[in-house]
Amino acid sequence: MKHMLTISKLTKHFSIQERTLIALQDIDLSVTEGEFITIIGPSGCGKSTLLRCIAGFEPPTTGFVHVEGQEVSRPGIDRMMVFQGLDQLFPWLTALENVAFALRVTRTARGTAKSRALARGYINLVGLRGYEDFYPHQLSGGMKQRVAIARALSVQPKILLMDEPFGSLDAFTRKALQEELTSIWQKTMVTVLFVTHNIEEAIVQGDRIIAMSPQPGRILSVIDNPILRPRTPDSTEFADIWDALHRLLGIQKGPAGGALRPPQKTAPFEEIETPHLVAT
Repeated sequence: MKHMLTISKLTKHFSIQERTLIALQDIDLSVTEGEFITIIGPSGCGKSTLLRCIAGFEPPTTGFVHVEGQEVSRPGIDRMMVFQGLDQLFPWLTALENVAFALRVTRTARGTAKSRALARGYINLVGLRGYEDFYPHQLSGGMKQRVAIARALSVQPKILLMDEPFGSLDAFTRKALQEELTSIWQKTMVTVLFVTHNIEEAIVQGDRIIAMSPQPGRILSVIDNPILRPRTPDSTEFADIWDALHRLLGIQKGPAGGALRPPQKTAPFEEIETPHLVAT
């Protein structure tokens, strides 16, 4: 398998007046085509900043991001991002029109008829057949996220970047969408980088799990996940990875599915989050 994504010595600083926040430091990572990678770590460790650097929304302070050997210097439709918030859709467009708009504006499909036909296929892919003409305010949170995923996939990106896409959903909907996303990934084999705070979700979804340190964000370890899909928490292998992640992240074990709660510590000045300068 060829390398789809290569990150080399990536460091990202944010500066305001005389203050500096070190969001990421010396990130090295290679991702092969079709991999499903999950990224986990405490709040403020730079997980979202890492995705934004890959997307081209944030330039690295030092280091490089390459996609198929080409340096990333700006956003592009080869890297599409799905966010946590449930307000990603255009409220004046229907579910179908939201997806068709992406196809037209990126010139993936030319003409209204072709863009709507392709959009309908992606709406069906995410399990929303029959909801094409619903507006965002008529859809549940889970349905909105399905439309956002359909829109991102419709332009056929090489990499799908997902920043806690299910974090705002209830546990039942979250589990259903985890299964749906796995099914979509198996059909499309798009390369996925998926940020989460949830250890169970990281193990269920990821074929490799990137564990990150508190700010400044560094990669503590890359854990291979050999468990066959579908994955459930009742296997010995699942418990082994669960224990390894708890040890790496320095948190006390709790019930399966719990979010990260690292021990509190006093951070040096450059690691302190400020209201105007936060990396998550």
